[in-house]
Amino acid sequence: MPLIYHILPWADWQAAQAAGSYRAESLAAQGFIHASTRDQVVRVANAVFRGQSGLALLVIEPERLAAPLKFEPPVHPASGQPDTGASEQFPHLYGALNLDAVVRVVDFPAQPDGTFVLPAEL
Repeated sequence: MPLIYHILPWADWQAAQAAGSYRAESLAAQGFIHASTRDQVVRVANAVFRGQSGLALLVIEPERLAAPLKFEPPVHPASGQPDTGASEQFPHLYGALNLDAVVRVVDFPAQPDGTFVLPAEL
């Protein structure tokens, strides 16, 4: 299975390292952690995180995940409602992210115009 990606503030990643696992706010609010495929991550960043700074991009090995991973229609982060008419599927992690599934963490800065591009090291 290909790698998946998750965008988060660096401060949240540091807190996860101290806690021993990562629990996004969406896990409590929606029951899962949002993730993206390589082809989806820049579109998600531009739609949800445009202009934000201090972000990191987690590169996750799905085979190492302790919690269930499902590919499902997108769910709007603000409303929590699934887009049942969407044909594209997104990875959703139904539980805390175990840190040993994260194979790389890279800085994910916005460009001067506020948009994102895939980091060169990926």
